[in-house]
Amino acid sequence: MPGAETTTTITAMPSHVFRFAPSPNGPLHLGHALSALTGFRLARRHGGRFLVRIEDIDTARTREEHVASILADLAWLGITWEQPVLRQSRRFAAYAEAARCLDAMGLIYPCFATRSDIAAAAASSGLGNDPDGAPLYPGIDRSLPRREAEARIAAGEAAAWRLDMARALEAVASFPAALPLSFSESAPDGTARPIAADPSRWGDAVILRKDTPASYHLAVVVDDAAQGVTWVTRGADLFAATDLHRLLQTLLGLPEPFYSHHPLIFDATGAKLSKSAGAPSLSELRAAGWTPTDVFSAIGIRD
Repeated sequence: MPGAETTTTITAMPSHVFRFAPSPNGPLHLGHALSALTGFRLARRHGGRFLVRIEDIDTARTREEHVASILADLAWLGITWEQPVLRQSRRFAAYAEAARCLDAMGLIYPCFATRSDIAAAAASSGLGNDPDGAPLYPGIDRSLPRREAEARIAAGEAAAWRLDMARALEAVASFPAALPLSFSESAPDGTARPIAADPSRWGDAVILRKDTPASYHLAVVVDDAAQGVTWVTRGADLFAATDLHRLLQTLLGLPEPFYSHHPLIFDATGAKLSKSAGAPSLSELRAAGWTPTDVFSAIGIRD
């Protein structure tokens, strides 16, 4: 992670708010346990509150049995949280309103290009990839007249909505108090160091997906603000996404939380634990005789 010139202490707050926000498209594994326990233990250390949010904007992949198993796994680990549990699938109107605000500022536009269209155009553009490894969007529909785009949408053609990064950065430049754009990376002891944010490396990021009424990036900043989250704990794989999140928070006038990005857990081959790669689930480990103490030991947490 980039370094920083200064270190400060996080100002005491009446109640810091932490959250764990899994997607219910599979069971929790040891990596999720580390993320959940990091936030929960920090909440206890700093006298804060701890929330659970179910990030189920992708309703096609959401399974209610996974929601139930997530909550059961967290309880087994000794984690407690406030009720009610927020479900993103019930928050689509809030995301649409945030998108309308960005549209009113002239900062988003509809994109009809398919993944294959983008890959083909990106291959000859020389733009490279975003931090997640996806080809940077080469601007296929950026200059499409709005009237034409609206007619295509009215005819039933699916469109994603993308952030016009160049215009967004120009807009932020008109907010002098927000510059330079940065975020506070925080240590468990409450010290924080400023990190310069570079959202431009994400290019024209998707704000509303074709297949869901939001994107992770938009939903997470809207919900963190709505829930009063003051300290975000998550894996180091989301470190780069914080650049884009700070940009959206600034454009939408949302508060800036502190951030803590913990190291990832890797398997014996050196690959990051993931659902798609078949990482053993917490429920499978429990069935094999593991105890919560075994989990703490495996992820490097002292009980």
